[in-house]
Amino acid sequence: MSGNEPLASPPVTFSKRRALTQDLAISYLMQQGVENPQVISLAAGLVDPLTLPVTETAEAAQRILANPTSALGSLQYGTTSGYIRLRRLILDHFATLEKSSPEQLGIGPDRVLLTTGSQQLLSLVCEVLLDPGDICFVAGPTYFVFAGNLSGVGARAVTIPSDEHGMDIDELDRAFAELNQSGELSRVKMIYVVSYYDNPGGTCLSESRRRQLIEVAKKWSRDHQIFILEDAAYRELRYDGPELPSIWGADESRERVIYTQTFSKTFSPGVRVGFGIVPSSLVQAIIDRKGNEDFGSSNFAQHLIADVLQHGTYGSHLEAVKTGYTAKRDAMLAAAEEFFSELPGVSWHHPHGGLYVWMSLPKEIATGFNSELFRAALKQGVMYVPGEICYAASSESIPSHQMRLSYGVQTCEGIRLGMQRLSVAVHEVMRIGDFIRRT
Repeated sequence: MSGNEPLASPPVTFSKRRALTQDLAISYLMQQGVENPQVISLAAGLVDPLTLPVTETAEAAQRILANPTSALGSLQYGTTSGYIRLRRLILDHFATLEKSSPEQLGIGPDRVLLTTGSQQLLSLVCEVLLDPGDICFVAGPTYFVFAGNLSGVGARAVTIPSDEHGMDIDELDRAFAELNQSGELSRVKMIYVVSYYDNPGGTCLSESRRRQLIEVAKKWSRDHQIFILEDAAYRELRYDGPELPSIWGADESRERVIYTQTFSKTFSPGVRVGFGIVPSSLVQAIIDRKGNEDFGSSNFAQHLIADVLQHGTYGSHLEAVKTGYTAKRDAMLAAAEEFFSELPGVSWHHPHGGLYVWMSLPKEIATGFNSELFRAALKQGVMYVPGEICYAASSESIPSHQMRLSYGVQTCEGIRLGMQRLSVAVHEVMRIGDFIRRT
């Protein structure tokens, strides 16, 4: 060697946990959106940019920074569990949602933990409860990013069928019985449920099933506590339909349900404040794990949310957000009726809240990233989320003919145009399929 050749870099040795981390589909969807800016995205689960609270946030920041005490306090480190004033305000807010008083809830602010959006709490719960090979029950379909959390800790997702009333609790009970029979009950640690207007299906777990879910978790918690992780991210985005109590409220013990909610969808995702109401047995474990990650979420952001809650700004902003999303939801449902009602085998759910419509096509029409339909849709200038990525377990039994459609980002006019373009793509694939069948 002459001594001038560059030294080869040694190979990188990753942890086993890195190997478990999935290449999330959301990355592919975002890439497609960036590379195809002319495409109307019915895929993005982002909030409406026109609803972002620019004025409200500026006024709150001005109030915080105008006072030397709050200014210095908000710009300093906070605590791992979160700003105590906000935790108390959230307890009051949660009591209002539960149609209760803070005293009647039977818990104090020590059970409220503040996180960087609700997603961080989902991740932290997986970290402190699940070892490789442990089992978490999820609905089919389910929030696909949470499926990545499970994979990231090496846990096994067992899918329970769901319908328009949410997870089928009878099927859940049968799955527990089968695992008990096979000697695997000890590996079951958690049941994950998106309880309101779920991502992706837009459905709610019915009130009767909420009570049944508590009973099933109680029944099978024989040698260890089996927790219910209630993801209520969309709870406050209710436009019509019944106003349902939480799963948390159905648990008289207050020790079985981990409840999480976020201000990302109702106020601002850029502020990134979420919260959890956590069983007493898990509080310290989650705080310890979170402390290893960040010492606490953004203190200034927590002061902002406390300000808008205390001044009533949050409530008025939420009503405006709901009015806008109601119109968008109605625009998507009207466009589905206009462009898809004549197509055989096509159906969709009517959500009472949230940001999503779940559509099913004839079973022979695949909707995945590598399908004819996805390519035809991109060619027409529209994008959706393939339904198959919303099922946690890889299996040949996963439906491949469904799609998640989001009305969060687009205008009502953009929604109608996107649905029209999507219908053209579906028509095209149906014609090709009919030709193949006849030949």
